[in-house]
Amino acid sequence: MSNIKPMAHNKIFLSIALTSLLTLSACSDNDTGSMPTPEPEPAPNPTQDYRVTVTNLTANQPMSPMALITHQTRFTPWVTGEAANLTLETLAESGDSAGFANLDGVDALVTGEAALAPGMKQSFDLTLTDSESSSFSLLTMLVNTNDAFAGVNSFSLAGLEVNMIKKFSSIAYDAGTEANSEAKGTIPGPADGGEGFNPIRDDVDRVYAHSGVISSDDGLSSSVLSASHRFDNPVLAISIERLR
Repeated sequence: MSNIKPMAHNKIFLSIALTSLLTLSACSDNDTGSMPTPEPEPAPNPTQDYRVTVTNLTANQPMSPMALITHQTRFTPWVTGEAANLTLETLAESGDSAGFANLDGVDALVTGEAALAPGMKQSFDLTLTDSESSSFSLLTMLVNTNDAFAGVNSFSLAGLEVNMIKKFSSIAYDAGTEANSEAKGTIPGPADGGEGFNPIRDDVDRVYAHSGVISSDDGLSSSVLSASHRFDNPVLAISIERLR
């Protein structure tokens, strides 16, 4: 994760391809020379186009590749005060979001191609059909931490009309699955290059607002982080625009 390349723009399509059906009508004995008449093709489902833009507001906390999730209203990626599931724990400790694609209620997962560097911005275009998801979430890890993450938690797309923009700001959350030791070998980002996911849970085992980085410059002598890795809230600015 040390080679961080800002991504200017990703064109992403989430759509359901329609297969044309051709039904041949049976020919009678008196009409053997006539050609079968195909049934009309079904009309394509109307599409909805959205643009999601994310800005990293931190000074020295790269964000893992964005995980954009479209899902049903019953799904929520995290609940503050409750234990993180294994998929959230994996993302918060390593930046790996692949597990979200297999969760019940999730329709599609799209991930960014690169980490989002401090001060940089990324945009993603999404095309959905009317038959697809009604809600949207976004998650990313602050990679120079033990288990901090940020994002959008279950935003309903139903009320977003064409040309409307919804803006969010996200604080940093602590997955509560790994102690914030900041010790060498425990942080996957470029500040350390240590391990990512570890199945052992040695923290409070509930999601809560992250208390921030201490760093070696501020009295934690065993920390591999410096004062530059500290962050204030919010850590992300996010907007969702309905284009069509």
